[in-house]
Amino acid sequence: MSKDKISVIGISGSIRENSYTSAAVELALEGAQEFGAEVELIELRKYELVFCNTEGEDNYPKDVAKLREKVESAHGIILGTPEYHGGYSGVLKNALDLMGFKQFEGKMMGLIGVSGGKMGAINALNGLRVVGRTLHSWVIPQQASISEAWKKFDDKGSLADKDLHKQVKNVGQQLAKFSFLHHSNQAMEFLRLWESAIENPGAE
Repeated sequence: MSKDKISVIGISGSIRENSYTSAAVELALEGAQEFGAEVELIELRKYELVFCNTEGEDNYPKDVAKLREKVESAHGIILGTPEYHGGYSGVLKNALDLMGFKQFEGKMMGLIGVSGGKMGAINALNGLRVVGRTLHSWVIPQQASISEAWKKFDDKGSLADKDLHKQVKNVGQQLAKFSFLHHSNQAMEFLRLWESAIENPGAE
């Protein structure tokens, strides 16, 4: 796997210190790392970002370019968000608006949502799934929605619920697997041979 080393980044769309969202994304990254991926957690609260304005990019802080470069260089991306009023966070929305196809097209994407209520973060995840498709990302089927997060995490910030722990970690594992398959030399060679194969005359 050394020739096909992949990188996975996790973006936490929460600006709270010691947030449940960041803890969940970090756990998913552990799953990706176990598969052999190089991982990095990006906490948006540590980035100096501005509201998206395409007419003023010359005045953007350096962290905008830094964020774009990190996402662009990754093979797989995990987006984590708290759910606010049935949607994903405004912080994450703005960060996504500051990027585009150059950063996301053709990348694998995994989704994790955290909510304080009983309904979970399904609506936020559905919204992010639309964003992923719009940016031509491959959004994997596996996702994790954590409801009543204040009950599911312990005092140390670890996800104590065993089933959810496994589910969140699986998002990272599956993302890493699909990213590897999508970018491996063997997969690229298969696609090259498939695209150059003679058309099946019986298909007419």
